[in-house]
Amino acid sequence: MAHELQFGLDTFGDVTVDGEGRTLPHAQVLRNVVEEGVLADRLGIAAFSVGEHHRGDFAISAPDVVLAALAGRTEQILLGTAVTVLSSDDPVRVYERHATLDALSRGRAELTLGRGSFTESFPLFGFDLADYDVLFAEKLDLFAALRSEGHVHWEGSIRPPLDAEVFPKTERGHLDAWIGVGGSPESVVRTARYGFPLMLAIIGGDPGRFAPYVDLYHRALRELNPEAGALPVGVHSPGFVWDTDEEAAELLFPHFKANRDRIGAERGWPPATRGDYDAEVAHGSLYVGAPDTVATKIARTVRALGIQRFDLKYSNGTMPHEQLMRCIELYGTEVIPRVRKLLAD
Repeated sequence: MAHELQFGLDTFGDVTVDGEGRTLPHAQVLRNVVEEGVLADRLGIAAFSVGEHHRGDFAISAPDVVLAALAGRTEQILLGTAVTVLSSDDPVRVYERHATLDALSRGRAELTLGRGSFTESFPLFGFDLADYDVLFAEKLDLFAALRSEGHVHWEGSIRPPLDAEVFPKTERGHLDAWIGVGGSPESVVRTARYGFPLMLAIIGGDPGRFAPYVDLYHRALRELNPEAGALPVGVHSPGFVWDTDEEAAELLFPHFKANRDRIGAERGWPPATRGDYDAEVAHGSLYVGAPDTVATKIARTVRALGIQRFDLKYSNGTMPHEQLMRCIELYGTEVIPRVRKLLAD
């Protein structure tokens, strides 16, 4: 089955500053994220996804609550997560919460399941990082069983056996869910084995280098899960759209550097340089520039990977809400139509 190309927006609820450079409180950041999602819906963008983190530089720790607020203020946009850290959550509760969201949004809920790029949620919720792999593997297995919305008989090593049903049931009989993958072949194969769509988190380097993972996914689907049919592949990548290439690059760089240096200090990375940043904008996975530039780069990625969904992570560190709103407007009104035209020519 062919899948129509969709365009989405992702945010982690990065804590931003106001026009005077003052850090906003988490509460205001959350309210701003809702306004950003409302704008995306009004512009006809297909999907809006919010990521889960449990640290001071991101405001969203309960994505489903933010999405529920959006459900009451939007009409057509898909409401998703980017990402739900399944390893440190309860798959039953994840399913119940998002089935509830699906009802409130009239069938617009979706989620992306993953391990997460940070590990703060493990000690916060009492999990041992030594169990990192088994927690995700078994919880994904349980979530996959819950998708049938029938009576589930499940056994594993991380919790007592489950012999129950989950409620509420969705009107369509299942929840739409992706698996987020950062580039592990084993994760790609597992995604195909369970019959989930694949969302590639491409945050650095040439996007074309992920083509072998897309090929592996389709091959694994055919061999391991042929009844699933053809499933979509998506890409999540950071970027920023402004009126000109020069202005976009200049506006984003200080926020990009502050964010990358803060995370890099925790992980032993060297400080971000302007040269590295410019190279990533020119040849890598930073979709930064005027609408024509960003559209051309997205179209190139769509062609290279044969994807059916592109999600722009438009939030970039402390960048002010007003600039993010302008970025969203340009993405919806200028970038997406240009991408479609480029792909049609």
